Amino acid sequence: MKTDFRKTMDVYRARTGTFQVVDVPPMQYLAIDGQGDPDTSQAFSDAIQTLYPVGYRLKFASKQQLDRDYVVMPLEAQWWADDMAAFTSRRNKAAWRWTVLMMVPDWITRQMFDAAVATVAHGHPPAALAQLRLETLTEGRCVQTLHIGPFDDEAEVLQRMHDEFIPDAGLQMTGKHHEIYLSDLRRVEPAKLRTILRQPVGSA
Repeated sequence: MKTDFRKTMDVYRARTGTFQVVDVPPMQYLAIDGQGDPDTSQAFSDAIQTLYPVGYRLKFASKQQLDRDYVVMPLEAQWWADDMAAFTSRRNKAAWRWTVLMMVPDWITRQMFDAAVATVAHGHPPAALAQLRLETLTEGRCVQTLHIGPFDDEAEVLQRMHDEFIPDAGLQMTGKHHEIYLSDLRRVEPAKLRTILRQPVGSA
């Protein structure tokens, strides 16, 4: 059996036009940090091109060593800025900071991660391999929704989430904006991109 966490975990489901409050359990990720406009940043491209070979190496190791197969998870990212209006009213992408993520199962050990990185390092290692880390992210209570369409059309949805739904629900933002890219960015036209927008929250 091959596990697909997008189907087995409720936090990988969301509906468009609806803001949902969800409790996200601690999860383990491959992670790389950076800053700048994702449309033009070489560092952002390097980070993505580093996650996938290590992610697939871990999948193969899990199947071969543990007899536990799973579907490689979609790309995710955390986003933040000194002024969060950079994501809504101004969309100042040069001010954005980010952590590119890929979820891996909790049975993936530090030893398996180190071995996967060492294997990928042979030959032509991806540019950001030295920056890659394995970490556990604990987000807890979050508000999330599904956005369908180009990334640049997210601003209105985020403004409603940040300025209307969250305060009206007696909550406040407590962590970094998180996006989960359910669509293959290389194959899906912008108008059909499916992205979960997630914001950690706490009591106001």
